[in-house]
Amino acid sequence: MTTKQHIFLVEDDLSFGAVLKSYLEINDYEVTWIDDGKHAVERFRSGEYQICILDVMLPNIDGFTIATEIRKLNKDIPLVFLTAKTLKEDILKGYNAGADDYITKPFDTEVLLCKIQAIIKRQSVETQTDNTVFTVGSYEFDARLRTIVRDEEKQKLSPKEADLLKLLCQNKNELLSRETALRKIWGDDGYFTARSMDVFITKLRKYLKDDPNIEIRNIHGSGFMLEVK
Repeated sequence: MTTKQHIFLVEDDLSFGAVLKSYLEINDYEVTWIDDGKHAVERFRSGEYQICILDVMLPNIDGFTIATEIRKLNKDIPLVFLTAKTLKEDILKGYNAGADDYITKPFDTEVLLCKIQAIIKRQSVETQTDNTVFTVGSYEFDARLRTIVRDEEKQKLSPKEADLLKLLCQNKNELLSRETALRKIWGDDGYFTARSMDVFITKLRKYLKDDPNIEIRNIHGSGFMLEVK
C-alpha cells in the first residue's frame, strides 16, 4: 500500500478550509488542517509533512511568520502561500519567506492540485538524486558524515558548515545567492544571520586553503561561488 502524501494546511476560513481539506483528501492526500496561526508551529513540530499550504492573513500569527518558524524546523519542506493580497510587495515578501509558489484567491482547486503534485514530485526527485559525497579539487567532502578529507587528513565540520559547503558543491562554479543559502540553512535572511554566514564562509575557505585550484568567491551584492579550476 502506498503511503499518502501528508499536507499541512493552515487556513482560518472555516468554510473554505473544510472544502479544501475534503477536496485534497478526495484526491488521495492526508491533510492536517489548522485554523489558527498561534497553534500552527507547535502542530507542525509534532508531525511529518511533505508540503505546507499557508494562508497569509491569519489570526494571531500571519502566514509569513509561520513560514519562517517552519523553515527553522525543516529547511527543505515546500511552502505554498494562499492569499487575497495581489500587491507586488506582498508577493515578493512571500517568495522572500521561502515560498515555492504564491497563489492568490480566488483560485481553481484543480490548478492548486496540479501545483502540489508538481512540487512534491520535484522534491521527491531532488531527494532521490541528493548526493552526499562530493569531490572538491583534491578534497573529498562527505556531507552526511560532515568530513573533508585530503591526503588522509580529515577535518570535521559543524552541521551548518556542512550544510553550507553542500549547497556550494551543488552549485559548483555557479552563483549561490545569499538569500537562498540563508533561507535554506538558517531559515532567515536578516542582517545578523547574514553576518553569521560570512563567518562560516571564512571557515570553509580556511579548510580548503591548501588547494590553490579552489576558491570561494564573494560575488558582490549577490552571493558566493565555489570555483574549482
